[in-house]
Amino acid sequence: MTVTTTTPAVPAAPGKSAGRPDTAPLDLGELAELRTVRARHPWRWAAGVAALVVLAQFAHGLATNPGWDWATFRVYFSADTILRAVGRTVELTAYGTLLGFLLGAVVAAMRLSRSAILQSIAWAYVWAFRSIPLIVQLVFWFNLSYLYKTFGIGIPFGPTFGDFETIGVLGALGAAVLGLGLHQAAFAAEIIRGGIIAVDAGQREAAAALGVPRWRQAWRIVLPQAMRGILPSAANEVISLFKGTSVVYVMAIGELFYQVQVVYGRTGRVVPMLMVATVWYVLLTTVLSIGQYYVERYFARGADRTPPPTPLQRARTVVQGLRARTSTVETAPGGRS
Repeated sequence: MTVTTTTPAVPAAPGKSAGRPDTAPLDLGELAELRTVRARHPWRWAAGVAALVVLAQFAHGLATNPGWDWATFRVYFSADTILRAVGRTVELTAYGTLLGFLLGAVVAAMRLSRSAILQSIAWAYVWAFRSIPLIVQLVFWFNLSYLYKTFGIGIPFGPTFGDFETIGVLGALGAAVLGLGLHQAAFAAEIIRGGIIAVDAGQREAAAALGVPRWRQAWRIVLPQAMRGILPSAANEVISLFKGTSVVYVMAIGELFYQVQVVYGRTGRVVPMLMVATVWYVLLTTVLSIGQYYVERYFARGADRTPPPTPLQRARTVVQGLRARTSTVETAPGGRS
């Protein structure tokens, strides 16, 4: 079998043989005998080797440098004071996330409303709380009782029916949760608003043409599609808030970083205690990242009918393949019966 090329013949250069004409038939046997040469990337390999050498040096330093003091790390990593501090950090993150995204959803709805007053108030809120550093907000809320001694319940600009002392209602933990939640709400509002406006307007128009109520349009059509754009940024904000809880050390709340400071201030073991905090932050961030993966996978069902297998499913497939190969070898002729 032969293949005839259609490229027009090109005259040979002076002093060189014309060789095979371009219109001559090419034998497939000759094509099969051609040797395939892989493209070489020496600099790519050199960069990879250099990176591995740096990583090996870093790992060697972790294992041999006495300054890391891994004995102290092992003692305090699972100490009761550290575990209680980790629990307080998770608690602050959960409360701040819940308050932040609930309030953020309200602010996002105000920004998307047709009321100029609501839009202006929501824009001013986002502008103010994104402009003021978190640590300043926390210190302000912690000292709110300096400005307002009591809170009253009653008619605006009229008589009050009951008074409460500010310092009794808003303690250190309450001020921390309030500051974290209000700060988070400003960013959550923009994330939610961005996800909603990213949904094609034709989706809402089609739903309205079918007579679907507006609340059902938002809940069943717009929100599931918007979640695909909201979730990655929202997960980043939650992780940032989790690490940002370390700022509440200025309020003497016993979260992870504050407790680590207390310990290394007493023992002088700064580096191993910082490694204790670092490893705990990495572990908890990994848990949040895994949760993010599965939540995103759930909301991607509408766009991807057959999502790729999860790491657990891939590992299960590999194990089943190894078992199948083992059973095949054992039952093959010459193998064990």
